[in-house]
Amino acid sequence: MRRMLIVLALAGALFAGCGGDAEPETAATPTATAESTPADDGGSSSSSSGGGESVDVAAPESGALEFDPKEISVKAGEVTFNFSNPSGVPHAFDIEGVDGGEGETVQGDDAPPLTVDLEPGTYEYYCPVGGHRAAGMVGTLTVE
Repeated sequence: MRRMLIVLALAGALFAGCGGDAEPETAATPTATAESTPADDGGSSSSSSGGGESVDVAAPESGALEFDPKEISVKAGEVTFNFSNPSGVPHAFDIEGVDGGEGETVQGDDAPPLTVDLEPGTYEYYCPVGGHRAAGMVGTLTVE
């Protein structure tokens, strides 16, 4: 009888432990969703710290030597560029004449976000890989 009580107590503790694990996972899921929502809202409303903007830039899936979009206009201040390269050809996103304006080369992936502080003016963005810039993989960035 005593062994049975011990087994039941252990089984109860085991089930109670499993039930406890389910709660933190459930609580963690809404937190992750809540964290991604403000970032999305901050990018679209330009209301994150310093009034920063978020801009998506991509290389075509075909691997062609071009950017989409070819022209970007933003307000002066902190801007984050999200570069995506779904192709098998390596590409990167760099901004000429901007401190910290060198992005990571990626192939079939998204580069880490590139956040820079921009002064008003016109800049050229380009792909620094091989001869891609000379072949026309460039764009115009206008900062107002």
